Amino acid sequence: MMVHIPQVLTPEQVAHCRAVFDKAAWEDGRTTAGKQSAQVKKNLQLPEGSPAARELGDLVLAGLEKSPLFISAVLPQRVFPPLFNRYEQGMDFGSHVDNAIRPLLGTNQRIRTDVSATLFLSDPDSYDGGELVVEDTYGNHSAKLPAGDLIVYPSTSLHHVTPVTRGVRLASFFWVQSMIRDAGQRSLLFDMDTSIMQLTREVPKSPALVMLTGVYHNLLRQWAEP
Repeated sequence: MMVHIPQVLTPEQVAHCRAVFDKAAWEDGRTTAGKQSAQVKKNLQLPEGSPAARELGDLVLAGLEKSPLFISAVLPQRVFPPLFNRYEQGMDFGSHVDNAIRPLLGTNQRIRTDVSATLFLSDPDSYDGGELVVEDTYGNHSAKLPAGDLIVYPSTSLHHVTPVTRGVRLASFFWVQSMIRDAGQRSLLFDMDTSIMQLTREVPKSPALVMLTGVYHNLLRQWAEP
């Protein structure tokens, strides 16, 4: 399940990110890649844990907290501190699957990667190529979103970033450990929550709405991990 989440960051916040990027020192993106991913990864990245990455990461996390759609689609338990990458002309990221477990820098804690996320920070008409392509049993699904918009998808998915042929692609990327480990269960709960919100607008006093809300929470109670 891929979900497009619009306007996680405002245009002003995106502009601030770009101003920070202009002054930042970038490093080889392979520093945070797994053994297999490092073989197909060609991009630049803000150093993990750097002041710039921490400042902008806090900005992204605050935006996520204000997004009901993100909460509904992902049901987050823990969010990995957002990272930031840069693709210049000729750079890409070949097909790979994200590591199942990510260590949290400077701690002995780890996060299970259930959901992967890319927050686009460049205007789509400012660069060519650079599409995020997620592969599943129904084919390939491409995303190249407006600056400030987020795409989320199961971390189990094979995915890649196509070569940038003009301009610069800037983005934030991170992973989420969901309260619901199973992607199929998470998708069912998202569909149910979406239906509840629609019914709340259309027939707010319906007894069936109360029953459906109860079913949602009872399934969440049954499936959620502490």
